[in-house]
Amino acid sequence: LQECILSGIMSVNGKKVLHMDRNSYYGGESASITPLEDLYKRFNLPGTPPESMGRGRDWNVDLIPKFLMANGQLVKMLLYTEVTRYLDFKVIEGSFVYKGGKIYKVPSTEAEALASSLMGLFEKRRFRKFLVYVANFDENDPRTLEGVDPKKTTMRDVYKKFDLGQDVIDFTGHALALYRTDDYLDQPCQETINRIKLYSESLARYGKSPYLYPLYGLGELPQGFARLSAIYGGTYMLNKPIEEIVIENGKVVGVKSEGEVARCKQLICDPSYVSDRVTKVGQVIRVICILSHPIKNTNDANSCQIIIPQNQVNRKSDIYVCMISSAHNVAAQGKYIAIASTTVETADPEKEIKPALDLLEPIEQKFVSISDLFAPTDLGTESQIFISRTYDATTHFETTCDDIKDIYKRMMGSEFDFEEMKRKKNDIYGEEEQQ
Repeated sequence: LQECILSGIMSVNGKKVLHMDRNSYYGGESASITPLEDLYKRFNLPGTPPESMGRGRDWNVDLIPKFLMANGQLVKMLLYTEVTRYLDFKVIEGSFVYKGGKIYKVPSTEAEALASSLMGLFEKRRFRKFLVYVANFDENDPRTLEGVDPKKTTMRDVYKKFDLGQDVIDFTGHALALYRTDDYLDQPCQETINRIKLYSESLARYGKSPYLYPLYGLGELPQGFARLSAIYGGTYMLNKPIEEIVIENGKVVGVKSEGEVARCKQLICDPSYVSDRVTKVGQVIRVICILSHPIKNTNDANSCQIIIPQNQVNRKSDIYVCMISSAHNVAAQGKYIAIASTTVETADPEKEIKPALDLLEPIEQKFVSISDLFAPTDLGTESQIFISRTYDATTHFETTCDDIKDIYKRMMGSEFDFEEMKRKKNDIYGEEEQQ
């Protein structure tokens, strides 16, 4: 996805773009696999899917579970580039948080908050005061800060100021600010407050939850940006093996494929193409589960997110579940796909993710993957090779967008500007006949 978005942006900016992919489908690691038979093959499962799974073509299974924040950066990128015209989105029906072995809906309205059994009455009042404070928080207006220094005061101190208890802190930090660990508590509060704001503003847009999901799966996103690139004269080649990245005097000059060299000034790629220029920074376990029922205690939602805060299961990082269904054209009628993921902390990752799988029983079929996370050791300033980071365990695209902005800055030498992505009014290559 990062590479597809960047090839779209660079094409809009008038650069000559050639996009090669060794796979036969768009999106690399962030693809949606169809038909279901291909998913079985990919995970080396014996045999073919049983009859009960319906038509293989009805399935589009994401390899990476993520939702879009309604007010987040990826939605902005989609709107500015007008890639939205190739996609249809649905709002995810609810977000849930795990506490003491049970799941509770994260309140999405004031009425829900008052009725929620997540916190007691007095706790609710204090929490409401805190949310009002966050909504009015403006780092440039001292009156809204009430003595808090956004760059110095820690988030732990802000929670103390509002006298919030441990359960509320857990749910605010992990289900609203969406932190994977508790490291944020001792960092300046500005970032956390902005994250809670993003959550609230995203929630305000559609009301049920702050998350959106594209019909036919996340694989539609890289395809949309690949189309954008093509409209602006970019060339896309699937099934193109990469034999060698050609370097002269420490700088990239081309890519060799099937005996030919495509010459270039700059190269963007994911870590799998340049194993000598990346370092392993961790692992993520993801388990794709096919269910014939909605998840228990979610009010039969056909889509939802569940967050299991690390404190609740004696871990350092949260466990996430993203669930979608036939309502999103990603599964056969009456089937549900739930994907659990978390950052690996021990030598037994399957045991680490068990609390999530227990919530999904009975599971008809599961596909387990453990992926290494890589980050570039080469910033690309000398070599002009710009490497994206592997997808982390978060369940939204904010970190992915930060990566895109970072690569853009390293390539162009200037800050990423959303305005740069706007389509030029007279650029309508081939768009007329599609209208």
